[in-house]
Amino acid sequence: MAWDFETEPEFQRELDWIDAFVRDEIEPLDYVLGNPYDKGDARARAISKSLQAKVKERGLWACHLGEELGGQGYGQLKLGLMNEILGRSSWAPSIFGCQAPDSGNAEILAHYGTEQQKQRYLQPLLDGEIASCYSMTEPHAGADPTLFTTRARLDGDQWVIDGEKWFSSNARWASFLIVMAVTDPDVSPYEGMSMLIVPSETPGVNIVRNVGVGVEGEDHASHAYIRYENVRVPKDHVLGKPGSAFVIAQTRLGGGRLHHAMRTVAQLRKTFDMMCERALSREVNGGKLATLQMVQEKIADSWIEIEQFRLLVLRTAWLFDRYKDWKKIRKDIAAVKVAMPKVYHDVVQRAMHLHGALGMSNEMPFAGMLLAAEVMGIADGPTEVHKITLAKQVLRDHKGVDGIWPSGHLPTKREAARERFADLFEQEIGNL
Repeated sequence: MAWDFETEPEFQRELDWIDAFVRDEIEPLDYVLGNPYDKGDARARAISKSLQAKVKERGLWACHLGEELGGQGYGQLKLGLMNEILGRSSWAPSIFGCQAPDSGNAEILAHYGTEQQKQRYLQPLLDGEIASCYSMTEPHAGADPTLFTTRARLDGDQWVIDGEKWFSSNARWASFLIVMAVTDPDVSPYEGMSMLIVPSETPGVNIVRNVGVGVEGEDHASHAYIRYENVRVPKDHVLGKPGSAFVIAQTRLGGGRLHHAMRTVAQLRKTFDMMCERALSREVNGGKLATLQMVQEKIADSWIEIEQFRLLVLRTAWLFDRYKDWKKIRKDIAAVKVAMPKVYHDVVQRAMHLHGALGMSNEMPFAGMLLAAEVMGIADGPTEVHKITLAKQVLRDHKGVDGIWPSGHLPTKREAARERFADLFEQEIGNL
């Protein structure tokens, strides 16, 4: 089995170009432009389109998609290495055509959409002309689809949708929403839920309010609380077959979790660099912060945790590229999801602490990063759910033991060893 920790020279050249392009051309946009999903911002759109043109010319646009859709069809490992760079900037994913949730929505449209759906919704999304929304979670149920109550019923040649959805990100800017709804309440939720495309201008799509994260005001809030009231869409606006929502969801969630993780690695590296810079710059009684052993411990712990997490993510990406089956690596995806918020929180907290009062102020990014760490512990399923998934998957590869003593019981092992080598021992004694 081949195993290598090096990137092939051809792709490394692309990563080097991405690194410089993001650093020099994109990261500064984070400080002067608004939300990347706001397609109504003419100034931001003009700037981003010129940068997107350079990415397309380089052949790096929407690399998660197959060549037939204008992408490179890169595997998860290469995408992970790219996202490790793109995650440094909130604008970079949009400039490279791989921003969530649009990337996931594009993926399921590509896999399950009809030709008409692709022409109307997928192509403008791939071209960066519009934004989309994945409208799944509900106020009373969170991310547990088995508790969803939003209904879609057939009425002639139309689906009629009624219900409420919570935290539908970017709905305020979206041209269409992908809504997960119960279409057959008489069967298991795993067989009775469907995904439907809903144009945002459809009557009855009512945004009750836009919810922010932390102290964000409503002007910057981007997570919608939506009430669907007698929303009518054509019968052909269902994605795939009715009842296949769970299968479709896995198409977008597995890769999305990996990409979130690698973008988190990018944020961790930024944080770590700021931590080391502070340690080497700040004077304290007796010298630099970096000369203090407790500071050195923080730096050492952070470096180890970042590298451990990064290797876990890249290994999981490699496994998918090998097996092409998200189910086969469920425990690995769950492990990534569990580890992500903890390492993010711990590294950021140390960096914030070393910056003192400045670190807690709004003149440094650490407070927002701490909140982002908690978001990573909830988005795409809470940490506790993924721990349960991980434990169940791991236990399938083990078995219990019959009898009183565990398999590691030393007296039992010694007795078994004596029996195993009894003839050899007797022969040795005879030779004496």
